[in-house]
Amino acid sequence: MSFPLMHMAHTGALRDHAVTLEYRHWQNPDQLRVLLARKEVDITAAPSSLAALLANRGESVRLVNISVWGILWLVSRDPAVRSFGDLQGQELLVPFQRDLPATLIDRLLTSQTVPGVEPVRQRRTRDAQDAIALMLAGQGKHAVLVEPAVSLLLWRDAQQGSGELRRVESLEQAWRVRFPEQPELPQAGVMLNSTVAGDAKLAAAVERAYAESAVWCKAQVSACAEIVRVYLPQLPQPAIEDAIRSTRLDSRSASAVRPQLEALYRLLGDEDLQAIGGRLPDVGFYGP
Repeated sequence: MSFPLMHMAHTGALRDHAVTLEYRHWQNPDQLRVLLARKEVDITAAPSSLAALLANRGESVRLVNISVWGILWLVSRDPAVRSFGDLQGQELLVPFQRDLPATLIDRLLTSQTVPGVEPVRQRRTRDAQDAIALMLAGQGKHAVLVEPAVSLLLWRDAQQGSGELRRVESLEQAWRVRFPEQPELPQAGVMLNSTVAGDAKLAAAVERAYAESAVWCKAQVSACAEIVRVYLPQLPQPAIEDAIRSTRLDSRSASAVRPQLEALYRLLGDEDLQAIGGRLPDVGFYGP
């Protein structure tokens, strides 16, 4: 979901509101928390659960939009595995710890447990790069990854001449089958830090500019990938293009999708109320 942010920085999309707009890459939610606390970033991509947690802890943050609705994929080398439901009794590499993807995966796998059948064994890896390395070395048969890690893994597998690995099913596809009453997962969006969250004009400008950049990236896949490589030169162009095509990038204002967000927050609260700070965020949290 950071690709449209890169396009915004590259094109100076907010030049009427900021002297400079610099793209900065964070590696994990813990690092993002530090950057936010130090007021080193004003506008950031963030998991929707983290935004709610910060708001409920007293931080004056505002969730501007939700743009990512489908980014988690099951990758497998076993042709007999056609869905998450075929993983019973097998090991699944999961590079997520105590964050939204981990909760969603746990909930989905638990819902698919069959009495008397061995459940899926989750093997936690340190990060996505560890999971990718294990899969490429043949030390893992199945993994759940986010884009663009999925496309990077498949590209590297093809470069090695294997071609065994394949994209099986998105978690969102499996979720719609298991939980038809909550078919959409508003997983991540753009959040304003407390440094700028009170600027209503800026919030509206960010929401509008991001939506325009997201549409442009989906329509101009190769050109968008070239911009991404300016900021992430280690990613090969074909993998970036595949990631753009495979991701459901649909930018909608947070206020417009408040019902979907609150449904997700209630689901997280059922597992661990502290994951979102103990309650639903106040209405002012949903921007722009």
